[in-house]
Amino acid sequence: MQRWRGYDAAPGGWGRSVVTIGVFDGVHKGHQATIGHAVARAREIGVKSVVVTFDPHPAEVVRPGSHPAVLTEPTRKAELIEALGVDVLCVLPFTPEFSRLPAEAFVHDVLVEHLHAALVVVGENFRFGHRAAGDVALLERLGRTFGYAVEGAPLVAEAGTVFSSTYIRSCVAAGDVVAAARALGRPHRLEGVVVRGDQRGRELGFPTANLLCHRYAAVPADGVYAARLVRRGQREPLMAAVSIGTNPSFSGRERRVEAYVLDFDADLYGERLALDFVAHLRGQVRYDSVELLVAQIAEDVEHTRQALG
Repeated sequence: MQRWRGYDAAPGGWGRSVVTIGVFDGVHKGHQATIGHAVARAREIGVKSVVVTFDPHPAEVVRPGSHPAVLTEPTRKAELIEALGVDVLCVLPFTPEFSRLPAEAFVHDVLVEHLHAALVVVGENFRFGHRAAGDVALLERLGRTFGYAVEGAPLVAEAGTVFSSTYIRSCVAAGDVVAAARALGRPHRLEGVVVRGDQRGRELGFPTANLLCHRYAAVPADGVYAARLVRRGQREPLMAAVSIGTNPSFSGRERRVEAYVLDFDADLYGERLALDFVAHLRGQVRYDSVELLVAQIAEDVEHTRQALG
């Protein structure tokens, strides 16, 4: 898959293409259906498929301070999109100037002049341009002028619930990692670098990897989870009991993500790891004695083994 930064990165002589556009945070089942449709149609027509997305998230530029929790970091998002068979990922820098681009100018400059769209595939609720003034109807009307077709991809739902990034964020925030995984089509992943903590887990006999995550990362609700820990360059994931919260038994204040890796004793400091959340085991509880806490951690470890099979 080719990766372009900005639409002007399209090479000279670039032919026609099938384009789909969106933030695609999470690359969930709905996104997969839209992108998959664009890829299939591009192959039928015999042209390249292009996914257009944005960085940073448009919400942060349009309404500073409103950046939503991020389900997939840029590198991970690119990997997931590539796995769908896309030919080109075009990331548009979303600047204040770009946010003021009228819908008609976006179509002319991006879709027509640079990407030479033969077909544009978007979700039913797609909006674009300054103040989100453009919709599918406008996109179709401009298509008749500029010579491209438009196909709307239906929203993906299950049991009456439409799968969207907003819905998945709410699931993660509530600690319902099973519902999040159902909408994503895979477990919710949290990435970060292992940094030194208080070393308290080691003193208790359960040394943990303290994960420093991105400031906007979608971190699950406080509690204990069963997760698979993924290391770069390692095929087989490891089992991990993950605690998220402030360590109330020790009057902690800083919210942390700490993973006790089962059957593992190597040094992980400085490594960038990923946690794939499989099950929520329990909420965060304050224990009155170290002995009670250690007993509960041992129980959490056993429940983690059971949950991960």
